[in-house]
Amino acid sequence: MMCSTLPGGVRRAVTVVALAAALAAPAVAQVRDEADLDAIYRIKQEGTSNSRVMETLSYLTDVNGPRLTNSPMMHQAAEWAQKQMTSWGLANVHTEKWGPFGRGWVNDHTSITMTTPQPFVIQGYPKAWTPGTAGEVTGTAVLAVIDKEEDFAKYKGKLKNTFILQSPTRDFQAFFESPLRRYTDKELADLAREQVGGDDRMRRYRAQMGQFAGIAVFREKRMKFYKDEGVLAVLEMSPGDRGDNGAIRVQGTSPGEGGRTKDEEALLPQVVLAAEHYGRLQRVLEKNIPVSLTVNVKNRFIDTSTDVYNVIAEIPGTDKADEVVMIGAHFDSWHSGTGATDNGVSSAVMMEALRILKATGLKPRRTIRLALWTGEEQGLLGSRAYVKEHFADPADMKLKPEHAKLSVYLNMDNGGGAFRGIYLQGNEAVAPTFDAWMKPFQNFGMTTATIRPTGGTDHLSFDAVGLPGFQFVQDPLEYSTRTHHTNLDVYERAIPQDLIQNAIVVASFAYQAANREALIPRKPLPAPRPAPGQRPATAPATSQQ
Repeated sequence: MMCSTLPGGVRRAVTVVALAAALAAPAVAQVRDEADLDAIYRIKQEGTSNSRVMETLSYLTDVNGPRLTNSPMMHQAAEWAQKQMTSWGLANVHTEKWGPFGRGWVNDHTSITMTTPQPFVIQGYPKAWTPGTAGEVTGTAVLAVIDKEEDFAKYKGKLKNTFILQSPTRDFQAFFESPLRRYTDKELADLAREQVGGDDRMRRYRAQMGQFAGIAVFREKRMKFYKDEGVLAVLEMSPGDRGDNGAIRVQGTSPGEGGRTKDEEALLPQVVLAAEHYGRLQRVLEKNIPVSLTVNVKNRFIDTSTDVYNVIAEIPGTDKADEVVMIGAHFDSWHSGTGATDNGVSSAVMMEALRILKATGLKPRRTIRLALWTGEEQGLLGSRAYVKEHFADPADMKLKPEHAKLSVYLNMDNGGGAFRGIYLQGNEAVAPTFDAWMKPFQNFGMTTATIRPTGGTDHLSFDAVGLPGFQFVQDPLEYSTRTHHTNLDVYERAIPQDLIQNAIVVASFAYQAANREALIPRKPLPAPRPAPGQRPATAPATSQQ
């Protein structure tokens, strides 16, 4: 109001200054994330010109082999990874124990041959944590599908010195199109669209979990029956969800079948056969023609230690060194392949991302920490133990001091496909940040920040205690159709260009999170989730910034 008494020229000057201040105020009040293009240039140069990601993957898979949790190969690979990261100049390279986990196990030899009616070499792999045969053993094959109580009486006294074919008949699906694929623009657009009301996958999963107890009791009874009847080994057909055609999906013993601890020692060798080979045996038996098999499976249990560990490495921060940005992937695998797409590719990418940042000389303000988790395949055990030790126990949600210091956790674990975006895990506030950070990588095909959550891997351990944990959206390739948990999970299934790009993106995201003025925004703290049989604690009263 006082401006009206000032000369015209002065009034105009004051008005311009006031207007400029008014326009500037909102920009100052907001945190506007912009990609650091100079840093990204340096990261891209190092990541493309001097990439070590495929060499790292080859050492993890070809040289050290599959990395079943607590197996000799897992320990060997972890020792190599620590030496490699130390040679790159990374800091604080060490292991952090968690456990107890259970017995170590390794398969030294498997041979399966049909000797009559015709000689035929059969392809198969033993389930993890099952015993071997007593050397080379020969017996007859019997088709014995026992899936309900009344089936036991049919086979009582008829199974001594036999190999049980336990799987029922199923149809085979032909490949009319390649299972190898990338996301289309339409699929990414659909993925970006929020599902109001959500999908019912978790409801179906919980319903299945509710049935497990009864199934486990039945399986335990069935395995004991086989043992008491003098069965030599139990043979199963590889499931059809990986496309058959040479893919054999084999993991460990099922609930009720024992194996991982001395107290629940598996009673018999269990071997999963290629579906086509199992089908031949089955069809011959259905013609009432006797089938003889010779089997030699050599497995070892290792009981030197039941504790396992995660592998940790860092690049120390500068002025915000007490705050942490974490990147990670699970290090363990199953045993029939070499653990390449699940999850050697991701371990190699995360190691490469840290190597790139170290080689560029970029100085992150916050400490950037890499974690290679073990026990993921048995239930996210390594990451859950780490989160409980450092941040909070989801059962009571009593926060530890480090909880306030973690900015973000970035995870990779959906095969070797190129990043196409990131799952926001329901965190609305982080969308503008990730949109800005993705923009320079649109020419990589990385365009989609979907509000949807995704599951099944280690970012869930962080999300469970209210920490920002995220998994990247990746091209499917043939991960869920061919390689996931099968004998085809090998080095050749990785595409070098995809892994090079992914390492560059991880390095960029980690660096920008480390240099961002504020921590990554968080969702409200979740309520405590007590284990079965425990009383719930009081839910946290406040949310987090």
